[in-house]
Amino acid sequence: MRKLGNNPSSRSFAGSLLVARPDMLDPNFRRTVLFISEHDPNEGALGVIINRPLDRQVVDLVSEIPPAGLAEVPVFLGGPVGKNQLMFAAFEWQKGEGLKLNHHVALEQASDAAGEKLVTICAFVGYAGWGAGQLESELKQKAWLLQKANPSLLKLDRLPNLWFDIMRSLGPWYKMLAAAPDDPSRN
Repeated sequence: MRKLGNNPSSRSFAGSLLVARPDMLDPNFRRTVLFISEHDPNEGALGVIINRPLDRQVVDLVSEIPPAGLAEVPVFLGGPVGKNQLMFAAFEWQKGEGLKLNHHVALEQASDAAGEKLVTICAFVGYAGWGAGQLESELKQKAWLLQKANPSLLKLDRLPNLWFDIMRSLGPWYKMLAAAPDDPSRN
């Protein structure tokens, strides 16, 4: 994974990973990796936490029978906003453009895409959102690391440990901070 830097500019961060720094204490985002699906410096940003699986599938959370191919789709805690909604999203690796996330996937589209190669369907409870300039401000305050996404993210089994994997890849200092307990006095 290539680091994009922490100097926010007027460019869009859509398609990037937002990685919580080890010292982030906000329980909504502690040790999270978010995929930024939409960003406009003048409008704000939208993303989902991709490393907090709920250990549930769609069939466990809906009262009706899900459409074909969606019953076993894994469900993630996507963020602190809109936790009363279940949203389907399609991750797709587009050569030359990178990883894209369509979070406006209708049930029929999700069902059709469930079997396609290089497309990963996930369901999210909630999402994360930032107002105009808010994400840029948080990056200037060094709350987040910005990383380039790669196709290995489509492997669902890697997502729960993604934050730790990224920290280890950043070098010994981040590896040590990631291994530290939440409460150092209990060490």
